[in-house]
Amino acid sequence: MDRMIEVDQLSVRFDRLDVVKRISFDVAKGAALGLVGESGSGKSTVLRALAGLNQSWSGAIRFEGNAVEPKRTKGFFRDVQMVFQDPYGSLHPRQTIERVLAEPLLVHGIGDVDARIARAMSEVALPLAMRYRYPHQLSGGQRQRVAIARALIAEPKVLLLDEPTSALDVSIQAEVLNLLADMRESKALTYIMVGHNLAAVAHLCDEIGVMQNGELVERLSAASLRDRRIGNSYTMRLRELSDDIDESFVTHDN
Repeated sequence: MDRMIEVDQLSVRFDRLDVVKRISFDVAKGAALGLVGESGSGKSTVLRALAGLNQSWSGAIRFEGNAVEPKRTKGFFRDVQMVFQDPYGSLHPRQTIERVLAEPLLVHGIGDVDARIARAMSEVALPLAMRYRYPHQLSGGQRQRVAIARALIAEPKVLLLDEPTSALDVSIQAEVLNLLADMRESKALTYIMVGHNLAAVAHLCDEIGVMQNGELVERLSAASLRDRRIGNSYTMRLRELSDDIDESFVTHDN
């Protein structure tokens, strides 16, 4: 299968501290890889380097076989979009939902704005009347749906997901994860999802990469994680701390 993302010997250093230590992995087109680990393991730092938000890295990063530099082109930011952890903080509080969704289209010179906004809102199950509201007038789940619609509206190939449900009530986490799963299938998207909730990550991702102290210590399938077919003691410890991994989000049927 063709590879969408290739990471080779990626390292990130902050103030003489090695936060990410020469990690390598790849993600096939249309696949979903989860990166899990405790706080400080380096998983979010990897995501920010991939997204072009952190330029202080070494090694090689390739998308569809093309190497990217620390400073990215405008075209890169159309193909690769990020959904952040906090759905309120990532939306401009003084912009209506219509303006939030229109901005990527204007930046990339994409026309048919009204129709694209209507389609994007429909795809994430938001009533069209909400386009004139402000973020504070929406629930947390609705705000995250807006963030997903904004990420998808310019038709990217890759979504980078930074704990996209951790700020949401448990009752609606499954709805957002199922929405992301449906979008991935219908649009042939490639995902990398960072998270500390193994149940959420295993629900959405085919494979899991486990990070510890800046290193990628194990890569295994979500099924192996659920069934405890695990080779690394640290991964097993994370698994044992996630007793709900077999039961959470059972409504997912992909």
